[in-house]
Amino acid sequence: MSEPKYKRVMLKLSGESLAGANGFGIDFTVATRIAKEIKELVDMGVEVGAVIGAGNIWRGREGSGMDRVTADNMGMLATCINALALQNSLEDLGIETRVQSAIEMREIAEPFIRRRAVRHLEKGRVVIFAAGSGNPYFTTDTAAALRAAEIDAECILLAKKVDGVYNCDPNLHADAVKYDHLTYRDVMEQDLKVMDITAITLCKDNDIPIIVFGLDGEGNIRKAIEGKSNGTIIDSQEL
Repeated sequence: MSEPKYKRVMLKLSGESLAGANGFGIDFTVATRIAKEIKELVDMGVEVGAVIGAGNIWRGREGSGMDRVTADNMGMLATCINALALQNSLEDLGIETRVQSAIEMREIAEPFIRRRAVRHLEKGRVVIFAAGSGNPYFTTDTAAALRAAEIDAECILLAKKVDGVYNCDPNLHADAVKYDHLTYRDVMEQDLKVMDITAITLCKDNDIPIIVFGLDGEGNIRKAIEGKSNGTIIDSQEL
């Protein structure tokens, strides 16, 4: 294995990544594969925080007619289910893991306390940050950027279904062009929908690089941490 480029990272996973081919719910075969890849990082001495979305369980108020606050609260609770599932898969592999929730639920998760989270990371534990930011109207992208800034993560590993950022949807357009590098300003000005605008702004203001890569394929998380990913790097550098 190569030396990791980063000592402390924030891994952002979509809820759909846990669903596998089913497209909904949790496929524990997939959860185990992701856990094994996270274990590779831990074995390399990398400190790993993680945020998981909830799209495999709850898609917000789409088609429901619910008010936004209620729908977002349900989504935050759904991220806790995914966090516990990933925690279980990691601990099955012998990786000490803590779930910290932005919404208090002491029977199943610690409350988010920044100093405690950092201490867990320093001890080699994976910390999964659940329940988003604890507030409606904010996505798990924003929660990942916020927590990354709070724990002084050196980058965000943004796992996607596609292997980087394209100028248009590669699933719909055969001539879609993938970017190897973008600045935060490029993402905002071209409205590339990598993360929501609040998350991109947080990363820009705190100079947190974003590595966008495809989760499918073994070893892709490790390749991202080693600087060998064929995905897209987003940072402040004008090339």
